[in-house]
Amino acid sequence: MQRENGAWRAVGAQIFGTFAPLVIIAAAVIQYVGAGFAINLFGKVSPEAVIWGRITFAAVFLLLMIRPRWQELHGKWKLAILFGIVLTGMNFAFYKALAYIPLGTAVALEFLGPVVLAGLTGRGWRVRLALAISVCGVFLISWAGIDLQNREVQLGVFWILLAALCWAFYIILGRKAAHLGMGQSVLAVGMAAGALLFTPFTFGAALGAVTNLYYLGLLLLIAFMASVIPYAAEMAVMKHLKTEVFSLLNSLYPATSLLVGMFMLRQIPSWGEVAGLVAITCAVVLVSVGEKYTTSSER
Repeated sequence: MQRENGAWRAVGAQIFGTFAPLVIIAAAVIQYVGAGFAINLFGKVSPEAVIWGRITFAAVFLLLMIRPRWQELHGKWKLAILFGIVLTGMNFAFYKALAYIPLGTAVALEFLGPVVLAGLTGRGWRVRLALAISVCGVFLISWAGIDLQNREVQLGVFWILLAALCWAFYIILGRKAAHLGMGQSVLAVGMAAGALLFTPFTFGAALGAVTNLYYLGLLLLIAFMASVIPYAAEMAVMKHLKTEVFSLLNSLYPATSLLVGMFMLRQIPSWGEVAGLVAITCAVVLVSVGEKYTTSSER
């Protein structure tokens, strides 16, 4: 029996190892399609209602899926709560930005968080070149790609840069939790803590949505697509991919979001947005190869 189990595990590892890149790309598409549903829902309910459903239901799903070992968190509650505040703050700011700027633009600008963090902590020509390219990308998006004179666009850029800042701290805290061997428990408990923290600011707006079965179903779908499926996919394939391969696949997220925005939301990018997105994607490739970053699926 043990030999049979070992054989099945070997077959599973071979399958995941072969198709892992396709799984990650599919997870990225699902994640941003979920964001697309959220954007479409903004016209019917407030962004705060969508944000509440996204964070709260994702927390419930993760608690049920991970089943955190509470003894792991003994003496580490501050880390879990701080991680949760940063994680849910990142989600809050990201979805607020989606109410004002296109999905592809938002994702590209949010990647400035890990790129700048790499620039502050990394060394070598690759990091410096990546920073220079990312600055060019931001210039192309912000000054040539979108109208910064528009008040709503200004709000969108503000929120997405706040999300990028949260992402940088999310990476720092996530690394610390992973180093302590308690990453999964911190993720689930932190998301739940963050949901509790943001509920007083968002639940009032969500009342109308949760009492409507159609909107409630969409909120559940958004939370499942934007968090649970990508997270489960990454957990299943990460151990079968080299770090540099996984990081390179991570750089496909901006392009994926741009394509989803074009085909699902009819958000046709300008030449500046496309050029800026390509530049930031190149910067992500440069700084991510060989780096052990926490990925973006928990957004």
